[in-house]
Amino acid sequence: MPSEQPPAERREVTVRRAPKYVPFLILGALVGIAAAAVAAYAVPANPSFDAGAVFGFFMVWFAGGGAILGAILALVLDRRSIKRQQRAVVEAVPDSEPDPDVKP
Repeated sequence: MPSEQPPAERREVTVRRAPKYVPFLILGALVGIAAAAVAAYAVPANPSFDAGAVFGFFMVWFAGGGAILGAILALVLDRRSIKRQQRAVVEAVPDSEPDPDVKP
């Protein structure tokens, strides 16, 4: 007795590799913090300011700027992925065996 299965459904989909924004923001902020440390500790110290205070001030600005640059880089890569997107046709394949965990 043949089983009555509906015909497989076919769909056209778009496939592309889009970047995740959060890792780009975090990496940009970390690079900014490293740049702030170099800017604060590599130059000769000013006696009127503590090096830690200078680092903290630079860290806020450089981390924010690095996060913004990371977001811009992610946006550029996202636009490039739109240009490289491809179309594909997918078809639903019915299960050959029923799942024993699912109750009818």
